[in-house]
Amino acid sequence: MKKLAAWLSDLKVAIVLLLLIALASGIGTAIPQGDPAKLYVEAYADTPWLGVLHGEQVLWLQLDHVYSCSWFLGLIAWLGLSLILCSWRRQWPALMAARRWIDYRTPRQLSKLSIAETRICPDSNEGLRKLEDTLLARGWALRRESNRLAARKGVIGRVGPLLVHAGMVVLMVGAVWGALGGNRLERFLAPGHSLDLLNRNGDTQLSIRLDAFSVERDPAGRPEQFRSLLSLSDSNEPEEISVNHPLRHRGITIYQADWSLAAISVQIGRSPVLQLPLQTYPELGEQVWGLVLPTRPDGSQPVFLSLENEKGPVLVYDSGGQVVTRLRPGGPAEEVNGLPLRVASVFPASGLLLKRDPGVPLVYLGFAVLMVGGGMSLVSTRQLWAVADQGQLHVGGLCNRNLTAFAMELPKLLANLPAQP
Repeated sequence: MKKLAAWLSDLKVAIVLLLLIALASGIGTAIPQGDPAKLYVEAYADTPWLGVLHGEQVLWLQLDHVYSCSWFLGLIAWLGLSLILCSWRRQWPALMAARRWIDYRTPRQLSKLSIAETRICPDSNEGLRKLEDTLLARGWALRRESNRLAARKGVIGRVGPLLVHAGMVVLMVGAVWGALGGNRLERFLAPGHSLDLLNRNGDTQLSIRLDAFSVERDPAGRPEQFRSLLSLSDSNEPEEISVNHPLRHRGITIYQADWSLAAISVQIGRSPVLQLPLQTYPELGEQVWGLVLPTRPDGSQPVFLSLENEKGPVLVYDSGGQVVTRLRPGGPAEEVNGLPLRVASVFPASGLLLKRDPGVPLVYLGFAVLMVGGGMSLVSTRQLWAVADQGQLHVGGLCNRNLTAFAMELPKLLANLPAQP
């Protein structure tokens, strides 16, 4: 059992686990997560991922939901157990040892320490008292005996590794809790429409209405920023979200994730303005929307309207695939199949990503504890002993890190000793 605990708490095992978790996280970033199984089969049918994995293999290896799959959670649990065992077997005993006073009684014992120095003092007891005063003035904790003393400083640095391990464990618990107990919802919402979130009983928990949506573009027409103005059912003031500026409300985070085109308003001849839904056509391009529009009451002589953004132009194709004309939203009508056709407006849709992650508070707490522990770990733990013996003051010390700095500090600590005759 002890050998198993020693192996589990080994630093090399923890490093390997961290590398595996990092690799798995990279795979989870490279492969879209949470899509329907059919999409993976279609996406990697002709071009396998990395030239190796087809859609069926991706699904079998659970790479479509890496962060909640069994083997990833197993790695997280293994790393957490490794950190707990390491803290229990190494860091906690090191802290207890640093808090325990060690009594070195003879100069021979001090000479074997990492730092050792002997000063000639006419009155070694007076030199010991001067050293005691200097150490107390510099914030050292002391334990004085008749002809010797022990001092230490920076014991809090030994708490740092324990806090680092505790922070990592709390962070991982929060991540696992979020992966297993969290919810994720992606929806495209057109201005004026609402989205109702239901609780477990089927009652409306929160209603989100999109009041306005805008796309900011650069001079070349490329989208730079998306902004949505949202009204929440339990809030009096509208809230604006944009890319990298989400809204957090009652444990739910609303992200501005994407954009789309929802509908187009057209007028054929003297007909009323018709608002018709648009759909994507990936075979025509990455961001191409359109619809088939009949130009006769019986549904004959259809044309195809195609556009890439809400500002147009709207390309009109005939049944032979030839461009008949170009229309601008809000612009004048053009004759198509003997009838005037006008595009009144195009309605963009906001792509909203809603996430409920109950583990977020634990993740934030874990990061906070991790940063505090990391800062405390930088504090070096220093221990010093001094023995007065027949006109000589023997001093020795230990330090768990930055021994050079401690060696340079020691002459300053001994500067106030009585001068040699």
